[in-house]
Amino acid sequence: MSTSRRLFIYAMKFKRPIIMGLILLTIAVATDLAGPFIAKYIIDTHMTPGFLDVEPIVILLAIFLFLEILTAVLRYFMYIYLQIGANRVVQKLRQDVFGHIQKLPIQYFDSLPAGKIVARVTNDTEAIRNLYVQVLSQFVTSFISIFGVYVALFILNWQMALIALVIVPVIYLWMIGYRKFASKYNQVIRAKIADINGMINESIHGMNIIQAFKREDQMKKEFASLNDEHFEYQRKLLFLDSGTSYNLVSVLRLLILTVFIFYFGTQSMNTAEIVTAGTLYAFVDYTTRLFNPIVSIVSQFSQLERSLVAGTRVFELLDQSGEEVSEKSIPRYEGNVVFENVSFAYQKDEYVLKNISFEAKKGETIALVGHTGSGKSSIMNLLFRFYDPQNGKIYIDGIDVSTLPRQTIREHMGIVLQDPYLFSGTIASNISLDDPRITRETIEKALIAVGGERVLKNLEEGIDEPVIEKGSTLSSGQRQLISFARALAFNPSILILDEATSNIDTETEEVIQHAMDVLKQGRTTFIIAHRLSTIKNADQILVLDRGEIVEQGTHDELIALGGRYETMYQLQSGKMPGTT
Repeated sequence: MSTSRRLFIYAMKFKRPIIMGLILLTIAVATDLAGPFIAKYIIDTHMTPGFLDVEPIVILLAIFLFLEILTAVLRYFMYIYLQIGANRVVQKLRQDVFGHIQKLPIQYFDSLPAGKIVARVTNDTEAIRNLYVQVLSQFVTSFISIFGVYVALFILNWQMALIALVIVPVIYLWMIGYRKFASKYNQVIRAKIADINGMINESIHGMNIIQAFKREDQMKKEFASLNDEHFEYQRKLLFLDSGTSYNLVSVLRLLILTVFIFYFGTQSMNTAEIVTAGTLYAFVDYTTRLFNPIVSIVSQFSQLERSLVAGTRVFELLDQSGEEVSEKSIPRYEGNVVFENVSFAYQKDEYVLKNISFEAKKGETIALVGHTGSGKSSIMNLLFRFYDPQNGKIYIDGIDVSTLPRQTIREHMGIVLQDPYLFSGTIASNISLDDPRITRETIEKALIAVGGERVLKNLEEGIDEPVIEKGSTLSSGQRQLISFARALAFNPSILILDEATSNIDTETEEVIQHAMDVLKQGRTTFIIAHRLSTIKNADQILVLDRGEIVEQGTHDELIALGGRYETMYQLQSGKMPGTT
């Protein structure tokens, strides 16, 4: 389905104010176009040489003034109704785009920078808003006005009206030619805007690295390169717009007026019928009224193309395969997890997990260790169903996770990431995520359970302390404890700690470790850790290498094995392998 068709369907969802606006517009055009007829009647009937009939002229002028006022009032309400309809359409579209983003799989966000997605939700939908608010309202107003003018011209003189109709195919061909080039330019411009947004977003989040390594000038050069490309295509579009704007319309207007004058002049000289002054006035007036809406249409060509290109980009996002958010609920897990011959690749045939098999029983703690890229986080991504494996099965309490909606699977699971993300709000809202099931008492208990009160006690407003985006005013330990309390407040039966203690100080780590000894009871816990000292008490340790489990057992069993795990442990303990 074309972009234009889809935008029309959105408009029809709020057709009442739009139709009301169009009705008012039609009436306004009729009242406005009655003016030249009244003027013609006054000139030809009541202003003949040697005779001036004042009383009818006053009455007709009063009617003329009333119609002009009525036109202004009708156009005022027409504008309001059309704007209400347009804003409603864009409100709905923007809501649909944001809602659809929530349904997209994680891999979509892995492959597209956040800034580019933001550009589609904000910049592109704003361009679409301009389509409804500016372009379509101008087009509809202009087309109805042009239609009314042609009706009036045919009433006055059908031969000259036919000549004036030549303008219609000229404008149409003009628009086709313009769109052929403008579409290419606008596609590049919108893409460059998205790239600029992406770079700005990336540079803001990485500003500490940029400044620490003195890369400010390099970033400025890279940004300037993108900005210059954007400028170059804007310049091309500017030249195109300049060549298809007011000047060409003025040329057409002069040509039509020239033809009118020639026609009426030769008719007056060659026939007995004399063209009246009123008729000539009406033709000139209607000609002016004909070209005013044409100017409006032509001036909106550029915005029309920008909006259609933006619409294409927005609908490309909406066409991405998503999954409806399920409200289905299931009883709390026991927490038995089985991976059965699981293989997984982010890219086709580039497997990061190969025939992974293991079992985690209720209440057990499973630790995953291995070098970067060995597949530890990929196992957790599959367990959370951020991704699905190409081969093999994953079971929770004997249920194949692929048979359940993703949201249902995650209902009784909690996660703490290495770099916890905090939202704008308060500490309390970041723990509860504004879930009405999480009471203030639950929040406080969760914080106490993880030892958070010791770390957060110096904050003036306690759990009501404001948090800005990403929690940048809090220490890494404070952010981690808030994230930990968030997971515990939802009382998961399966808890995942992804490098959860790697970015915090020793004292805070001890607080978390002590809390974990209590909280792991009755809860299956998966730990991804580089610090092997933190997983000595794990029920199982899985040692991964290049996507395969190369060793498996308890800490003591693996040390006795004298393999890869023992080597890693000795190195972290400050001992050379093979020494005592």
